[in-house]
Amino acid sequence: MRKTKSTNPELINLIHFLKKQSREKEAKIWSTVAGHLAKPRRNRATVNLSRINRHTQKSDTVVIPGKVLGAGTLNHSITVAAFEASGKAKGKIAVAKAKYLSIQELVEKNPSGAKVKIIR
Repeated sequence: MRKTKSTNPELINLIHFLKKQSREKEAKIWSTVAGHLAKPRRNRATVNLSRINRHTQKSDTVVIPGKVLGAGTLNHSITVAAFEASGKAKGKIAVAKAKYLSIQELVEKNPSGAKVKIIR
């Protein structure tokens, strides 16, 4: 059986970028996130806002190596970085006065990955 790979150029570039940043900044977290993103789509994380709300506190920074979905609510302001997010999730994040960033934007703001949680 042939191994299939992602053909999404945005995803491929992001994985290469994360691996490079991991090597250059000696931040293992970005290599871990790249490994999760390299999995097949059906094995990637899909996280609801309710789970993010349960596992975070005010001012936390989280990265989701997959998609954020809009089920549930967000009660505190945090920074959420993900590969993609539904429109409903982005709206609820904005209502909670939280920030939504792409993973690449988070890496550029915090290259060392300090105090970043992975939720999957």
